[in-house]
Amino acid sequence: MRASTVPTEFKTVGWIEAAHGPVVDVRCSYLPPLGQALDVADDGERYVLTVYQHLDPGRIRAIAFHATSGLYRGMPVHDRGAPLHVPVDRSCLGRMLNVFGEPLDGGAALPANAFRNILAAPPALADTLPPTRILETGIKVIDLLSPFVRGGKTGLFGGAGVGKTVLMMEFMHAVSSGLQGVSVFAGVGERMREGHELWHEMRDAGVLPRAVLVYGQMDESPGVRFHVGYTALAYAEYLRDTLAAEVLFLMDNVFRFVQAGSEISGLLGRMPATVGYQPTLLTEVASLEERIVSTRTGSITSVQAVYVPADDMSDPAVATILGHLDSTVILSRQQAAKGIYPAVDPLKSGSRMMDRRILGDRHYKVARVVREHLARYRELEDIIAMLGIEELSVEDRRIVERARRLERYLTQPFSVVADHTGIAGVSVPLAQTLADCEGFLDGRFDALSESDCYMRGGMAA
Repeated sequence: MRASTVPTEFKTVGWIEAAHGPVVDVRCSYLPPLGQALDVADDGERYVLTVYQHLDPGRIRAIAFHATSGLYRGMPVHDRGAPLHVPVDRSCLGRMLNVFGEPLDGGAALPANAFRNILAAPPALADTLPPTRILETGIKVIDLLSPFVRGGKTGLFGGAGVGKTVLMMEFMHAVSSGLQGVSVFAGVGERMREGHELWHEMRDAGVLPRAVLVYGQMDESPGVRFHVGYTALAYAEYLRDTLAAEVLFLMDNVFRFVQAGSEISGLLGRMPATVGYQPTLLTEVASLEERIVSTRTGSITSVQAVYVPADDMSDPAVATILGHLDSTVILSRQQAAKGIYPAVDPLKSGSRMMDRRILGDRHYKVARVVREHLARYRELEDIIAMLGIEELSVEDRRIVERARRLERYLTQPFSVVADHTGIAGVSVPLAQTLADCEGFLDGRFDALSESDCYMRGGMAA
């Protein structure tokens, strides 16, 4: 952020007393409120701070959003008069922005006619609408066993390298092209290479004009990485309230948001809590998640990638995020090792929409029986490995063979990686998935080999 002078409307609040990395102590003539944005300018460089602590009646502690190598003791600090806010305008669609709403794509700045605070309270409970419908994605295993909630929150959980980002990109592609909605993507602590690739892929797929990309890069201050999710959410709320459209809010990765909060907490000198996480973990996650709601003017459907450290689902950060979600998609390293992509664990994944009254009798029954077959196969895997499938009863052998075909049928080639795999991506309607699964369960496909069921669309295709 560059400016030669501080705007005249900014009031001087004090001067810098100390700077330790991104933590800046300011001696003040008055105490600005917590969350207030402050400015420091020097030789064309402009630094933005946000107030985090009141140390005593004359001192505050702030977090800098920029590298602090140019700061020195005695520099004047100016009060912006408001919390950090970003310019909002319909021309934000098709753009890549940073945490301040400034362009990263080389384009013109957004018009500074209207602004939104990035930290805001959620809508009143009376103004929100509960999610009551499922959102078809065209991804077989998700639509069947852990349906996404329209206007709800879904988490993609997995360790490193099991396909969270690819699955999220495929979902963005499906919703943008199928529902004609708008997407807001929050890249929290992302590598810029990933942002560059996503921008080009969305442009080539023709969905960029209906998307906003907001990035806080991996090498930036923890203050940027912590707040970039709030900036993206401010744009999602603006599009929900002004376009009255289906807004898809994607976040990659929520765990990096928690990590940035943990870094800030440590820098501020707070005593860590469980497993070294910040004592404010529950509050920080809730302040983000509780704003992802649908109102009478429009809906926000959220899909969030969640890194699982050491593949441990009992990690406090993972457990906290789980409590806010409507659907959970667990990606398994064991599935990926078997070549099952998407590597969704069908027994651990689920949705609160798995209810007969919401899904209907047919979908509910098919999903339940498919899960029973896969669970029985999982129970018998050790016996098969030690004694061979021939030692099973006729009934168990039939269940195992059908479960293996079902497991391979639930694989699917994706459009976003078609250039890498050489297989054209396919989208399968839910009705086709249900009909195919009924065929597997009824024995209509017993004559097919397992390889005939692998990496394809519907069985009639």
